Amino acid sequence: MKGKVAIYAGPMTDMEFREYPLPEVGPDDILVKIHRANICGSDLHIWRGHGPGMPRRRPTVPGHEMVGEIFRLGKKVRSDCLGQPLKEGDRIAYAYFSACGLCPACLNGSPACPNRYRNWMQDANEPPHFRGAYGEYYYLHKGQTVCKIPDELSDEIVAPVNCALCESIYGLDQIGIRLGDTLVIQGAGGLGLYATAVAKDMGAGQVIVFDRLPDRLELAKEFGADLVINVDQVDEKGRREIVFDRTLGQGADVVGEFVGAPQAVEEGIRLLRQAGDTSGWGTSRPGPDRTLIRVRSFAAPKPFGGLRCTNPGSCRGPSISWLGDAASIPSKRLFPPPFPLRKSTKPSPLPMRERPYGFL
Repeated sequence: MKGKVAIYAGPMTDMEFREYPLPEVGPDDILVKIHRANICGSDLHIWRGHGPGMPRRRPTVPGHEMVGEIFRLGKKVRSDCLGQPLKEGDRIAYAYFSACGLCPACLNGSPACPNRYRNWMQDANEPPHFRGAYGEYYYLHKGQTVCKIPDELSDEIVAPVNCALCESIYGLDQIGIRLGDTLVIQGAGGLGLYATAVAKDMGAGQVIVFDRLPDRLELAKEFGADLVINVDQVDEKGRREIVFDRTLGQGADVVGEFVGAPQAVEEGIRLLRQAGDTSGWGTSRPGPDRTLIRVRSFAAPKPFGGLRCTNPGSCRGPSISWLGDAASIPSKRLFPPPFPLRKSTKPSPLPMRERPYGFL
């Protein structure tokens, strides 16, 4: 029996389809039949050649946001991360990375393991072949966090748990949103929209969202934003005045950067109150070194923290639980109509500006 995957062969080139035999499943592993795969913004950056350290000369299966069912279950696998029993046919969400447990980062309790992607974006010609979301199957190794999905949650709603929702929850938890805080969110893509809703549930007093796309700003209101600002209509000086006016001249308690642009980081620091917190969820695009050096040299009350990874064990369960309780959040508004894998040779048939996400 064989399965199909889409192969990334290099920046800005059409992906090609290949078939590989389904692998034998190890006793501690799982073979997943993918129901739905998302096209995250970072997937588009990788396809355009902007991702740091991405492979250039080996065939890889891209994609990391996905949901599916257990097709083959290793004989030693009994339960998910919450202790719920697993069987073939169960729908699951899962981390696409796992910590090694041996490096200095792991031994010091940090999720920033440099080996966490060792089973992702590797050579598709080497078994077990199915290493990314853009395929019919995905091979889960021992150590990758797995969560069983409740029947009441659709594949459409759960697929972003693996990245967008999980990162939003983890990042806001690490910053420490407190009751009554003012949070400024720069960028109303999938991450920024989820962060808006999660922050309100965590007790944020007001959430102010920046973006340049009117449809995203309207969606941010539906996700709970108290104020939205179109950055093409209000300049940086005007945005700062609005934030400080809304905070009695103090500045924002927290600024979250979700656009991956160094200049947004610089502006965010200028929006903070004294001893405020800022963190970056976006993957910064290539730019002059001096821009990044200037960010580091700012007299910020606290260090700027870049969020490049999450703690999978602490997030997938809470993320699924939050989705079950967040009935008022219009999550389905994030999703354009899905299209079948066999018709996709590029990461998305939609322009990048049109939607926060595309889907396979």
